[in-house]
Amino acid sequence: MATVIKENIGLLHEKLIVKLEKTDYLPSFEKALKEYSKKANIPGFRKGMVPAGLIKKMYGSSLFTDEVLKTVDRELVGYLQNDKLEIFAQPLPLESDFKQLDVNNPADYSFEFEVGMKPDFTLPDLAKVKTTRYVVTVTDEMISNEIDRLQNRYGNMKDLDTVNSEDDVLNVIFTEADENGNETEGGIKKDNSLLVKYFKEDFRSNLLGKVTNDYVIVQLDKAFDDSSTGSGELDFILSDLGLDKNEPTASRKHFKIQITKIGLLEKRDLNEEFFTQLYPSQGAGSNQEVKTEADFRNKIKEEIQNHWNGQATNQIHDQVFHQLVDHSEIKFPEGFLKKWIKTQNETDKAAEPKTDEEVEKEFPTFISQLKWTLISDKILQDNAIVVNPDEIRAFAKQQLFSYMGGANLGEDQPWVTDYVEKMMKDRKYVEDAYNRIQTQKIFEWAATQVKPADKDISAEEFTKMSEAHQHLHH
Repeated sequence: MATVIKENIGLLHEKLIVKLEKTDYLPSFEKALKEYSKKANIPGFRKGMVPAGLIKKMYGSSLFTDEVLKTVDRELVGYLQNDKLEIFAQPLPLESDFKQLDVNNPADYSFEFEVGMKPDFTLPDLAKVKTTRYVVTVTDEMISNEIDRLQNRYGNMKDLDTVNSEDDVLNVIFTEADENGNETEGGIKKDNSLLVKYFKEDFRSNLLGKVTNDYVIVQLDKAFDDSSTGSGELDFILSDLGLDKNEPTASRKHFKIQITKIGLLEKRDLNEEFFTQLYPSQGAGSNQEVKTEADFRNKIKEEIQNHWNGQATNQIHDQVFHQLVDHSEIKFPEGFLKKWIKTQNETDKAAEPKTDEEVEKEFPTFISQLKWTLISDKILQDNAIVVNPDEIRAFAKQQLFSYMGGANLGEDQPWVTDYVEKMMKDRKYVEDAYNRIQTQKIFEWAATQVKPADKDISAEEFTKMSEAHQHLHH
């Protein structure tokens, strides 16, 4: 009768010894021989009439090995399930001498495997950890800037004959040239649209009075400010032209900039027609009605505040992540996991086996990701957090509406339903959506456990803090 013995060989690192007796595998081997003889198609013999002795001679060795290994696998899986062992990955076979398998001399066999055990651990009490909810102060300047942006976005373009002011919009063609304006053969040529005020202040006078088809010859760094001295428009221009801003010679290139069209953006007036366009009424007495400039400013303030509240929530999620990862003490079977990492290239015949040095280099990142996976799994199991198909459908629908500019296009329209059902058949999409929703639910649960203290902060301070944090993690 088959037995499985467990021996400890390290921290959370066990050896499993599967011992087989002949009676554990011989009946299935003999059955396999008979079934094969019925199906074998060998010249000189009618199908199903091939002598068992010949089948054993020709195919016995491989069939014997298959049946022994199937028996080992069955016993191993049964043991793991019955004893409810929580292991990482799959059992790794230790060095085994498969030459011991002899179809002509069946015997009792032993096979050894090593497994890495998943650790037990306790999550930190999130209610006791110090967290902060940053409340961004929405200023009148922020509201006015957003209103100005909306007025420009929904404004009307008026054609002009001459460049008259810094607010004029120029449609231009950038053509790479020398300092005399001679076009560079095979050089860069690119359309663009930009305001006069995007040019350096001391350069703008060169554009005033120009008409359609007029041009100027510029050296890029003489015409546009870089981020260290001004607006940083130079970086955008270099990027649009396909040039590397870190290449010193890029900003010193000369271009002929020819004006193809001149316009002036007339900002939308702040009136009820504009307010209604942005915020259509949802019926008499609706809270969505915006009729006056004061209503409009309040609505914009509400939207800006909601944006920063969302950013603050993301920041709380980040604090929670670090609390969970930094303060959950989890031990790992490092010896087993390093061996397992080395085996991952073995399925790819073209890939070189990973060296010990490569494994050591990858290991810290691997352990960090594995730690978060264990923490996530524990939160999901302990709190019965699940993702159902309807939530994935809702996610797909929400994505569709965001692609369409955020408009609610009517959830019950047939084409919307068809799109969602099509995405539900895309396995990769469903897996990605499932993981994203699941992660969001984990953080939403965690956010209910913490008791953050509110702290007022300016938008600039919040942005600098977030950028510094991102830089630290890269």
